[in-house]
Amino acid sequence: MNRFEYLPAQLKEGEIFVARDTVVRIYDGHEKCGFDEGDIILTTHRIIWGKVLDIAHGVNTISLQHRYINSFDEETASSGFFGRKKRIIINLHPPASDKVPGPRDHSCASFIKLSGKDGLDPNFVQSLYETVNSRVWEVVAIDEVSYTPSEEAQREGEPVRRIKLRTGIVGIERGLQEKQKQQDQNISLAFQDLNKLMTMAKDMVGISKIISAKIREKQGDISEDETIRFKSYLMSLGVDDPVTRDSVQSDSEYLKRLAQQICEMLLDPITEAGGMMSMADVYCRVNRARGLELLSPEDLLNACKIMSGPVKLRTFPSGSMVLQLDSHDDELVATETRDTVEERESISVEELAKLVKISVILAQERLLAAERAGYVCRDESIEGLRFYPNLFLKNSS
Repeated sequence: MNRFEYLPAQLKEGEIFVARDTVVRIYDGHEKCGFDEGDIILTTHRIIWGKVLDIAHGVNTISLQHRYINSFDEETASSGFFGRKKRIIINLHPPASDKVPGPRDHSCASFIKLSGKDGLDPNFVQSLYETVNSRVWEVVAIDEVSYTPSEEAQREGEPVRRIKLRTGIVGIERGLQEKQKQQDQNISLAFQDLNKLMTMAKDMVGISKIISAKIREKQGDISEDETIRFKSYLMSLGVDDPVTRDSVQSDSEYLKRLAQQICEMLLDPITEAGGMMSMADVYCRVNRARGLELLSPEDLLNACKIMSGPVKLRTFPSGSMVLQLDSHDDELVATETRDTVEERESISVEELAKLVKISVILAQERLLAAERAGYVCRDESIEGLRFYPNLFLKNSS
């Protein structure tokens, strides 16, 4: 409390009213200090506390200048029956040598608390934080600053010049305008760079198509690992001409062309993934390749439903949907899954997904397909679902 000063409540020149709250108590550190149920006024330069009539007449009010405020904290206290309220803790700098006398000359606490009957008004608290952080009181007000020329200049008849610098709210508004102008310039430069990047991306996609064609022609001259790695790089570059609704005349034509483009885009990735790809992976890969021309889940699903090329949409009995190669052989996959289960003696869905490097959904469907073929049996326990080899097949043989 030794940072508070006895000052009239009338606003000074350049000081502006910000917010007000009522029935506020001030604590000196953790201790009550007799300043109870008063009104508190927030201005751009200080916090004023006093009784209603005292504030109206400008007497018996105390003020805390914002320059003493270091930081804020909050604490929660009880309020009434089983209620909770927040108190604002204001951490303070040491008092200055030019401080005006106040209610206390000495205090052991380096902070004060503001508390309301049911907590402070949230709008007042927000205004307090914003006002102190803006540091308006630090703006130096210079008005009619005289410039006295040198004696030599006076002898030559140079007129006395006066510099007028406006500050306060006008200065703050001017600073905000300059900051907004700078932000606008930065945004403009960012969009210029983005346009250049998109232009370069189209050129890169064109180059990638040429290189991809050469890879197909000279498959024997390049190792399989290098081919797969390079194709993954090309996939991340995107497509230069994504199909959009604006480029076609009807919805049916749009879905037909979209289905064709998705098929061409995902043929190699689906082949490398073992012949299947979940719709979640399809959605992510397609939208990543299309860049800003994103597809909705509905358009993607409707396009996949009408696919008739080397890739088609398949729905499993569990309801899961995948894109699958026409050449995909369920019997072969079931046999491979059986061999994996027999080799490891038992396996869970997550373990198979990690082992084969596929999604959990596809791993589950592989195990269920092997189960329907009679190659494996399931065991559901508190530890989860696991699959084991079907020993009846071995015993019968």
